Amino acid sequence: MRIFFVAAEAVPFAKTGGLADVCGTLPLELERLGHEVSIIMPGYRCVGNQAKPFNDRFKVATVGKDLKVYFLQHAKFYDRPQIYGDAQGDYPDNLERFAYLCRETFTLIKDLGKPVDIIHCHDWPTALVPVLLKDQYAKDPFFMKTRTVMTIHNLAYQGVFPKEDMPKTGVSEDLFNPKALEFYEKINLLKGGLIFADEITTVSPQYAKEIQTKEWGCGLDGVIRENKTRLLGILNGLDYALWDPENDPLLAPRYSSKDWLIKRIHKEKIQNIYGLPVFSDIPVFGLVARLCYQKGLDLLESAFQEGLMQRPIQLVFIGVGEDKYQKLLVKLARKYPQQCGVVIRYDEDLAHTVYAGSDFFLMPSVYEPCGLTQMISLRYGTIPIVSGVGGLADTVTDFSSNTKRGNGFVMNSYSVTGMLEAVDRACGVFHQPQRLHDLVIHAMDSRWTWKTSANAYVDCYKGIING
Repeated sequence: MRIFFVAAEAVPFAKTGGLADVCGTLPLELERLGHEVSIIMPGYRCVGNQAKPFNDRFKVATVGKDLKVYFLQHAKFYDRPQIYGDAQGDYPDNLERFAYLCRETFTLIKDLGKPVDIIHCHDWPTALVPVLLKDQYAKDPFFMKTRTVMTIHNLAYQGVFPKEDMPKTGVSEDLFNPKALEFYEKINLLKGGLIFADEITTVSPQYAKEIQTKEWGCGLDGVIRENKTRLLGILNGLDYALWDPENDPLLAPRYSSKDWLIKRIHKEKIQNIYGLPVFSDIPVFGLVARLCYQKGLDLLESAFQEGLMQRPIQLVFIGVGEDKYQKLLVKLARKYPQQCGVVIRYDEDLAHTVYAGSDFFLMPSVYEPCGLTQMISLRYGTIPIVSGVGGLADTVTDFSSNTKRGNGFVMNSYSVTGMLEAVDRACGVFHQPQRLHDLVIHAMDSRWTWKTSANAYVDCYKGIING
């Protein structure tokens, strides 16, 4: 099959979150399975000299065996320090910036001279592609056999704009109606993509169920329920070539499940880095995350107020995000200097050390479409403590000391009580060496590969091509 990915970001060229990991890794796995895959994305400033000129509108780079990444050039739109916005908020011309990407996708495909089987779109910045295909290109013989897949990575972000901006979309203005792009008197790009795509996917089976409910549907639950026969949840994979304590170039010494007690060396490292007392008999809980509401930091703050620090534990945090959460963690670290440390930045080397040196990994997310950090922590033998939502529910099973089954601790409710109970159970296992050993081995044996995910997407593609 010929497959074209349209994405706002993709590693290693531009990244703000897990979307970039998927759009940079899944195409490579599809190529390994024998498919011809290309990617189109904006030519941001951060791409720099990683690409060479292709034509008057595009630059190109090659990754994998022969996977072409095409960068759309437009200095006014993309030569900026950030991808979506700055400290003042989203860029006010985001509709124009990403509508241009969607329109130029069709221009590029035609320039390349070969029809494609699948155009795979990711989140709201690319959601106009399915709309354009069935609106502007419905009678174009070149695209008659082209089908679209629309993947939801995070339903909370939908691309909502004033109705007066409808001409900027490039699609027929009569599509501003409740059965297409209209959403409470505004334009909703993602809604249009969901309605016009041939198949809808999201990044975990559990999240596919959750977004059909009022609680987690972000106002689009009705649209998603109406189209649930075209909805498929496919769990993201993890790049184990990058995340593996046996081969991690950022770790010294490295370790495997056979000698996982080497983790104690990394634990001492992070205690020193964060200025915490070096105690081997006190569990360290790590958190590596974007600092925002989604990651459960409000619940964590309440847990501090309700006695979390009365327990003999240490906590280390690394991340950047919303100012109020950055200030919150700094405040907590100052209040509990013997138990709590924080680094407000993203530091790749330190993140790997936190994954390796922590005993447990905190992930009390309010919602989590898939999540990769719990998969990473499992591979590093750092036991996740999670809320039972989205991809967390699909990857973390509650550990039972009796059956020795499970690879982490799942909160029994999204509450302070639920979090503290899970922390207490984790601490209990920490002080039982044999049970901790059983849990760590089970955790490190847990695997979610991109090959599995890629095969599921291939089945999805074939289904809509043949259907």
